[in-house]
Amino acid sequence: GNADAQYHLGLMYAHGRGVTQSYTDAAHWYQLAAKQGDAYAQTNLGILYLEGQGVSQSDKEALNWLKLAAEQGSSIAQPNLGKMYLDGQGVEHSDQQAYELFLKAAQQGAALGQYNLGALSYQGNPLTGQSYITAARWFQLAADQNFAMAQYNLGVMYHAGEGFKQSDS
Repeated sequence: GNADAQYHLGLMYAHGRGVTQSYTDAAHWYQLAAKQGDAYAQTNLGILYLEGQGVSQSDKEALNWLKLAAEQGSSIAQPNLGKMYLDGQGVEHSDQQAYELFLKAAQQGAALGQYNLGALSYQGNPLTGQSYITAARWFQLAADQNFAMAQYNLGVMYHAGEGFKQSDS
């Protein structure tokens, strides 16, 4: 079959474009394309398993598909997989794996990767240390792409004076 066409059929069903919205049908088409190595389909299928939409929720399946897509360089799969490592969801907790996956995605300009690196730096993590300045820098990159959570966090940080030079009043 044509993986690209199958992936796009999956998208149509996921978003209800020209067809009745159905995660079950989306998962079916993503699965066909994913098995042929389509990284976009693998990513979207992984996320459906992660959220239990159109398929039974399965960390094992989510991990499997997200790993395959992340290895192909998917900047959407990488931070989702990284979050699984960070939370120890269906996989052994690993700050190192999470950090590396977030960084790979962030370096490709993915807002979710940038946001997650910001969160690690804000909270303080064995790999990033705690730095409001670094956190603000990552949040700003994600915020510039209209990533709402990053915009919110920046606002909170500005308000608290975290990571920004205080102006002399």
